[in-house]
Formats: sequence, structure tokens, C-alpha cells
Amino acid sequence: MPNTQLQNDLILAWVKLSGIIKNNRITSKLKYNEATIMLAVYSRYLKDGVGLTSVQDIIKETGMLKSLVNRTLGELEKQGLIVFEQGTADRRTKFVKLVKEKINVFLSVHNSSLGVSQNIIDIIGEQDAATFINIVQKLEESKYKAQPKN
Repeated sequence: MPNTQLQNDLILAWVKLSGIIKNNRITSKLKYNEATIMLAVYSRYLKDGVGLTSVQDIIKETGMLKSLVNRTLGELEKQGLIVFEQGTADRRTKFVKLVKEKINVFLSVHNSSLGVSQNIIDIIGEQDAATFINIVQKLEESKYKAQPKN
């Protein structure tokens, strides 16, 4: 039998977390979606030193709609933060590459976000922060969609 109180408490916690996220901007100088996509490209850059990421991987990584990703990538390109490249094996595949000369624009935003995350760690502690990360990863791995089971 479902624990209705636990279900209600979870919904309330979800609503409160959404409010905290909405009311505490972790980005400045870049729009939220721009910073989100730049984080995905920057993470690839940290792994391989190039930052070449397929648009499909960005969609998968961010969970954003394809149309929103494409529109946001266009804005990032206008700002000179990324460039587009076509795949060599499959010309239909579009890649995004970080512009190294503009990386400081993103890093100034990212460093501010790191400060926000450190403030959260200071409040909840490293163990709860790690637990939160694991919970989010479990939800992502399950491909969770906020729809009730019928």
C-alpha cells in the first residue's frame, strides 16, 4: 500500500526545490539554457581538451528539447562561444566546439555557479550533497518522466 504521507512530502519537497532553483539564479551574463549547454560542452572539453560535442549528445545530457537546444546554440554561436562543425563520417551529424578564446566568458559564470554549489554544500554537508547527486543520477538513469503509472 502506498505511503500517501511520504508521497505528499515528496511532492512538497519537489515544489520547494523548484522554487529554490527558480529564485536563486546560478547564472549571470549567460541565460540559464546557454549556461546549461555550455556546461555540457565544457565538461567534454575537460575530458578531451577539444570540447567537440554532438548536438544529439547535448540534447541527451541536458534533457532539453531539440528545438530549444538548436535555438540556444544559435545564440551561443552569435556570441562567439561555440562554432559548428559537421561530422566527417556522417555529414548529417552536427557537432559543437568550444571556442577556447572565449572560454573565460563561460568560466566567469561557471565560477559563480561553483560558489553557489559550495554554499549549498556548506549548508547540507558533503555526505548529503553526494546523496543528492546519487538520487538525481538514479532518476536520470531510469529515464524518469513525471507521469503517474496507470
